[in-house]
Amino acid sequence: MLPRLAIALPPSGALDPRTLFSPPPSHIWLEIGFGGGEHLAEQAERHPDTGFIGCEVFENGVARLVGEIARRGLDNIRIFADDARLLLDSLAPASLARVFILFPDPWPKRRHHKRRLVAPATLDRLALLMQPGAELRLATDDRDYLVWILDHLTAHPDFVWLARGPADWRQRPLDWPATRYEEKARAAGRAPAFLRFRRQPWRADAN
Repeated sequence: MLPRLAIALPPSGALDPRTLFSPPPSHIWLEIGFGGGEHLAEQAERHPDTGFIGCEVFENGVARLVGEIARRGLDNIRIFADDARLLLDSLAPASLARVFILFPDPWPKRRHHKRRLVAPATLDRLALLMQPGAELRLATDDRDYLVWILDHLTAHPDFVWLARGPADWRQRPLDWPATRYEEKARAAGRAPAFLRFRRQPWRADAN
């Protein structure tokens, strides 16, 4: 199934992700680092009119997702099995209605912080690709990375944090399926945080 689901980047020009599906879906949601694919497959089953793109570099995770796609009979998922930044650099502006970054590698050692996915360059690119009002969802069970994420996103002019109280980030919303990483974190005594940010309206000085 993978050759039919795999995304090939265009040699030039921007990729409109709606063209990856037939018929073109009403919205495109992207998950960066989908792990075993359980969240992505569940969301795709719940939202059949939305097109989903999943990025994952690990072969076992891709295989698990392909298995879920076959088991559930899904036709609204496409897979990019390479560095997500390559895909982000190719997508057309304002083409994404929602983005998920769930339990990314925290790279806990200070000398590795530059490898963290949540970084100014990535957020700038996501701001370009996300439609005004689009939602960015993140989850982590690493306290240091949580502070890092909040520092970077609350300082970014194109995103606003949607939390109004502690329950808004301590409790996973009902429309947010659980993942195996959340289960592992809770089993180890770590409480995950669930963060929701909205893409602000376009600014006149935006690129």
